[in-house]
Amino acid sequence: MHAQDLRPGWVTLAVGVGLLEISLWAGAANYGRAAEPLARPVFLPLPPGAVEPAGWLRDWAIAAREGITGHLDEYHPVYGEAWKGTPVKAPNAAPDGTGWPLEQCSYWLDGLVRLGYVLHDETLIRKAKARLDPVVDGVNRGGASFIYWSTNPPAGFNSWAHSQMGRALIAYYEATGQRRILEALLKVYEAYPVPMGSLELNGGNVSGLCNLDAMLETYSFTGDRQLLERAKSALEQPEIQASIDEWLHGKFSPGHAVCAYEIIRLPALFYPWSNEPKYLQASRNAFRWFQEQHLLPYGVTSGEEFLSGVGAFRLTETCDVTAMLWSSAWLYRITGEGAWGDSIERAFFNAAPAPIARDFQTMCYYQSPNRIEPESLPSQQPLCPGPGCLRFTRLGYPGVLCCVGAMNRIIPNYILQMWMGTYDQGLAATLYGPCAVNALAGPGIPVKLTCQTAYPFDETIRIGVSPRQKAAFPLYFRVPGWCRQPQITVNGASWKGQPDQRGFVRIEREWKAPDTVTLRFPMPVRVVHGLETEYPMANRKYFAFKPDALFKERRLPFESITCGPLLFALPIPDQDPNTPEPGAPWQFALDNNADKDGSDIKVLRSRMPAKWNWPLDAPIVLTVPARSFDWRPTDAQALPNAPVQGDKSQTIKLIPYGCTKFRVSMFPVTSRAWRPVTPASLNP
Repeated sequence: MHAQDLRPGWVTLAVGVGLLEISLWAGAANYGRAAEPLARPVFLPLPPGAVEPAGWLRDWAIAAREGITGHLDEYHPVYGEAWKGTPVKAPNAAPDGTGWPLEQCSYWLDGLVRLGYVLHDETLIRKAKARLDPVVDGVNRGGASFIYWSTNPPAGFNSWAHSQMGRALIAYYEATGQRRILEALLKVYEAYPVPMGSLELNGGNVSGLCNLDAMLETYSFTGDRQLLERAKSALEQPEIQASIDEWLHGKFSPGHAVCAYEIIRLPALFYPWSNEPKYLQASRNAFRWFQEQHLLPYGVTSGEEFLSGVGAFRLTETCDVTAMLWSSAWLYRITGEGAWGDSIERAFFNAAPAPIARDFQTMCYYQSPNRIEPESLPSQQPLCPGPGCLRFTRLGYPGVLCCVGAMNRIIPNYILQMWMGTYDQGLAATLYGPCAVNALAGPGIPVKLTCQTAYPFDETIRIGVSPRQKAAFPLYFRVPGWCRQPQITVNGASWKGQPDQRGFVRIEREWKAPDTVTLRFPMPVRVVHGLETEYPMANRKYFAFKPDALFKERRLPFESITCGPLLFALPIPDQDPNTPEPGAPWQFALDNNADKDGSDIKVLRSRMPAKWNWPLDAPIVLTVPARSFDWRPTDAQALPNAPVQGDKSQTIKLIPYGCTKFRVSMFPVTSRAWRPVTPASLNP
């Protein structure tokens, strides 16, 4: 059966680059699919290109286009050749061109095609098409998988790599509506070998079960029940059900963070199609465990490579940022809960920019809450299992090219999910930032939305609503969980509606151009008191190079400061991403008054720069009471055991964490600043 025979109806939407065909259920909501889930997800994604970045966010996307995302194939043959089965000289490359290179190249292609359509950039689109079209054509000419040159079914690591190419092809199809792409997806996944992989978190193995993303999306577009039955069969394997049962009972063991972040969403993906709550709850439990045991102040877990608890020098692999954002976005789409939007913004505005150079030409494999020197602390062993893992290079950690490929997904995936469709023919503002949206609402009316804002560096968002003709439909606006007194006006008149249980305000009315909705989210300063914990003993073998002291129970007090979704850090000025200014002071303990709940911390704002590049001269600064003291951190002892006395009180300035390359964001504290907490108190 051909894919075009499975699609129930078509409309045509102009999204800025040609015309896009979108399938609709009869009488269903905006951007529906051919197969309707038993438990409808709350949000429906808009096609790539429907949301276009503006302002500072566009500047950052353009930097990606001019930097690594737009030119990675020129820097290494893994990205120039691996998509077509040509043998590549690279670590863990198989003679047939599979292995690590296929995974790493697929990461890049997924980010490349999304960024191309998000920016409506013909050069990027042509580059992506030149690499994805041969994969599609190879399948349609007889290839059994996206590894179209091979007669062997994907298994083990190659099944995982295959899933990443599937994700890229789903994006390509969503952006273009080309039926030949859907035909290739359908052909591959209606015969994909089962079982695909496991949900085992304890270990370092990726899982071919990640093909569920593309397989279930292909089912939603085609309605071919063979795909749903194949997904069901994969999840009903006894070992998969055993893992889900363990998750439901809170049984987790630390493993490789990237693999764990990729795996924990998978049960939830099947929930809409099964309507069995256990699948959604299993993923929720896994996320909760991550947050309670391993979450760092910038919103992503430690992972160096394995989950490693909470600490000032604990590392986060850049791949973790990408995987966290992707899995969180799926839970957001399914549940519609605004708290997922808060988590995504926290990671995107903080953890995403820190490991990427301001010009987007270099990046680093790891980041850490505190980075004082380029590689290691004075007279200590390296903070990572090999030289160079904290250094910014064009291709990342020597010999391992995963992060430099995966980071290209971060920006376009955020932009793609800033607005989504709803089942009552409305549109929802799910993530905030400057952008323009072209979508359908109400009875298929084209609507343009313009979001003028410097958010998260400013508190106000002005949204112009311009339907092609007068039309009644709902708009939904997420109220961030950290905002206690949101202010919303429609055409200057106050809107008194309250957020629903998911955290959204619904405004339904007859809209006409040029209506305006203004959101103001006052950003409170929040003082986070936390405790550095030990490394998990389950990972003792992997972390054999670490000091024994790191595995003994520890509760080292620290404080971090946030304002709205932004984490703030003491910047150590840098000459370049690998060179701090010599002699810059950083040995401070925070001395704010714990009883004032942040009211003695001042917020200073200035104009946004003409071009955004995450500058040290940031448009928002916090001034905080602090005391200098003789602080000599080591890998074994990153923070003092207890609050310190310190010298004479003074004021220090903090800037957004994402604007720094060297910094302190997990601070020692004085007795005046400290408030006793439990480890889980780190999490909002």
